[in-house]
Amino acid sequence: MTSSSTSQNARLDFRVKPEQKSLIERAASVEGRTVTDFAVATLVKAAHEAIERSTLTTLSARDAGTFLRMLDSDAAPNAALKAAARRYKSQIDRRRKSRG
Repeated sequence: MTSSSTSQNARLDFRVKPEQKSLIERAASVEGRTVTDFAVATLVKAAHEAIERSTLTTLSARDAGTFLRMLDSDAAPNAALKAAARRYKSQIDRRRKSRG
């Protein structure tokens, strides 16, 4: 193995109960995959789903309705919203200046 191929692979080692191992081997076989391929694909899918769940905000029907009404309203931005926009623009400007 060349050093470039080993540097592109990382290893996870963990133990499972014999019945879990048998179940995983059976599932991999059913899908026509190796245990490694099945395990990696399953873990990666679960990781993506966990991250997605952590970044989503779920609203109740009442809160969703309130949010949509606010989006549809023609109300002018209040002082707090204007201040938040100024802070945000200031942060963006500082980041751009620090990058050069």
